[in-house]
Amino acid sequence: MTDGRITTAKLGDHGPEVGVQGLGCMGMSFAYGPVDADASRATLERALELGVTFYDTADAYGAGENERFLSPFFKAHRDEVVIATKFALSIPPDDPTRRVIRNDPPYIRQAVEASLKRLDVDVIDLYYMHRRDVNVPIEESVGTMADLVREGKVKHLGLSEVTADELRAAHAVHPIAAVQSEWSLFSRDIEPKVVPAARDLGVALVPYSPLGRGFLTGSFAKAEDLTPDDFRRQQPRFTGDNATANATLLELIRSVAKAHDASLGQIALAWVQQQATIRDLPVIPIPGTRKPSRVEENTAATRIVLTDEQLDLLDGIAAQVAGNRYADMAFTSAGRE
Repeated sequence: MTDGRITTAKLGDHGPEVGVQGLGCMGMSFAYGPVDADASRATLERALELGVTFYDTADAYGAGENERFLSPFFKAHRDEVVIATKFALSIPPDDPTRRVIRNDPPYIRQAVEASLKRLDVDVIDLYYMHRRDVNVPIEESVGTMADLVREGKVKHLGLSEVTADELRAAHAVHPIAAVQSEWSLFSRDIEPKVVPAARDLGVALVPYSPLGRGFLTGSFAKAEDLTPDDFRRQQPRFTGDNATANATLLELIRSVAKAHDASLGQIALAWVQQQATIRDLPVIPIPGTRKPSRVEENTAATRIVLTDEQLDLLDGIAAQVAGNRYADMAFTSAGRE
């Protein structure tokens, strides 16, 4: 480990071997204000040098632009990287600001062909259902996804923001390699049901926003600190009195960070990484960043081990968080459990 490279883990019983931390790429094209393509490209390269082999995107990120942006990097390192992308958030041609959830088989086939073309690859390593359309039986959707595996267009299947029962129903149709859901010191609603189901089925957990969309790093304290086009301005926990209350919760994290000579973000990530041992299942978080220095900071967090006392200290934070993680929780697993 002298070269700073992270260790690896299997992405569940049915998935590939990947670095124990992945990279969320959404912000390189979309959602978090102004982008810097050169810095993002440097970030991708630095991540790979540090052993990050699992890269996460989706067709909805920038209406396909994120997949197109990542394509040259993937092409240059195809044998070294595991590509994860997603379908389900359809963008109506007459209103590019809207997202319509679609899980129907014809749409899935249309979406995978479009992603393969934008990514310029022959096969997608991990293909997620991004969000669940409750009007389409999950067995029907996963059946179509399984056909894509048999046809050689997809290697492994994943689901995002599904309930424990939905995961079990899907897994009965075809092995699911990974479930992606928000999981952090601020967001722990998957722990009572989804996490045990994943463990029982041999499915990996892929926490997105393990840094609380940056709030847990202390990089911003309220929505007004963000640029007008930053979508975090729409999230309840970053606005008004919620943001003020939540900022005070960082003091507990700060006390633990001081003991490890670490940053706030590193402690938040170390907590998520350590859930793999605590919960006895693979946990591969995908913090997003556009800066090489942040990738170095994030991957270093995989080598921090929190004590039982520190874990106990951090354990109560989530229960005190003010505001939901989305304005409409109906599209999350917690909204349907």
